[in-house]
Amino acid sequence: MARLSGKTALVTGGGQGVGRGIALALAAEGAAVVITGRTEGKLKDTAGEITERGGRAYTVVGDVGERDDVDRMVAETVREFGGLDVLVNNAQSSVQRKLVETSYEDVELTYRSGPLAAFHAMQAALPHLRESCGSVVNLGSSAAVQGEATFAAYAMAKEAIRGLSRVAAREWGPYGIRVNVICPAALSPAAEEYFAAYPERAEGVLAGIPLGRMGDPETDIGRAVVALVSDDMAYLTGATLMLEGGRTLIG
Repeated sequence: MARLSGKTALVTGGGQGVGRGIALALAAEGAAVVITGRTEGKLKDTAGEITERGGRAYTVVGDVGERDDVDRMVAETVREFGGLDVLVNNAQSSVQRKLVETSYEDVELTYRSGPLAAFHAMQAALPHLRESCGSVVNLGSSAAVQGEATFAAYAMAKEAIRGLSRVAAREWGPYGIRVNVICPAALSPAAEEYFAAYPERAEGVLAGIPLGRMGDPETDIGRAVVALVSDDMAYLTGATLMLEGGRTLIG
């Protein structure tokens, strides 16, 4: 029997890249998957892949930066599949500028689409996660862990997500809810475009990964999320997993 049979998962930003890979992997292990995002065509494409493989998928168009949209995403998930077991907060807008050039608007955008979106989704999902003793996976970034140059607004947002996750892990542990963070390095469409534009930087990135390659969104990142939300890792909460092939080593 698939590890997630009978479970329902909500993945924000599931129409492409890492979110898509996570959605596909969750569905492959038996979960009914709701994917959300702002672009309907991409959501439909991912949902189509899931159904073609024999899985169950549902799409909700919306902006995680809007509280009403987030509440609707959770409500439609529960209405469609009867509950919620797994919440993956993947959606995040990114701004890359030098610190001195970073504006208030840049910070506001990354916070609204990142930690505030995760905060709103977690609050909306809590009653349902309590019923299911569910699991939350939030996405962080090594750009924040390492303090990479030109990522000021993005790093601020991603570290806020890690702080939120640790607090939730402590407060929600008594309900049987686990909250963890992953920091992935995967060959998403955005990464492919970046490497194509800056091939010399691609070489530098790969040289810094002990395993010598970028991760695959589904098989490397998605399947790790499957393990994380399954009973196989039922005793892990409040953790940050660096899914980067060894690029970032933290103690």
